[in-house]
Amino acid sequence: MSIVRNARLDDARELNSIYSYYIMNTAITFEYELISDEDFKKRMEKTMERYPYLVLEENGKIIGYAYADTFKGRKAYDWSVESTIYIDRNMKKHGYGKKLYDELFSRLKDMGIQNVYACIGVPEEDDEYLDHNSVSFHEHIGFAQVGKFNLCGYKFNRYYSMVWMEKIINEHTIPAKEIDVSKKEIIR
Repeated sequence: MSIVRNARLDDARELNSIYSYYIMNTAITFEYELISDEDFKKRMEKTMERYPYLVLEENGKIIGYAYADTFKGRKAYDWSVESTIYIDRNMKKHGYGKKLYDELFSRLKDMGIQNVYACIGVPEEDDEYLDHNSVSFHEHIGFAQVGKFNLCGYKFNRYYSMVWMEKIINEHTIPAKEIDVSKKEIIR
């Protein structure tokens, strides 16, 4: 049985283990160097000040995580966030990503967030480090591509492009409703 719950700082080691695989073996992230568990925990703390940070567990084992973070550091962007999701490399294609994102988007909607963005690396042609699966997954759950930066990332001795995808999750009201960060922790 799988459950989605709020991340805890003591999850940092397990989450970093999931992420480390992607750093060292894929171009899904454009990071080159592994992150210490302590630095990963600091990243979590910063995100958790304002936004939901979720983990999905199955039988007590963490399978993946998802969170939202600042889209841009200007007040006018407060109603938009960037989302991130990572699933254990051995547990893909079981619906875990959708389950995590459904809960994340529900909480963001409750907070008053309107737009969710995903920044996704893409190859010109699928290769051993990167394919189009993330774009397909995001399209499947309602994102649309809104921009592309050509050959902007260099990893594994080749160039990759990056696309921005967008999902509108809430009504755009005038005046805009204030964001309610207290709703980031609500468990359903």
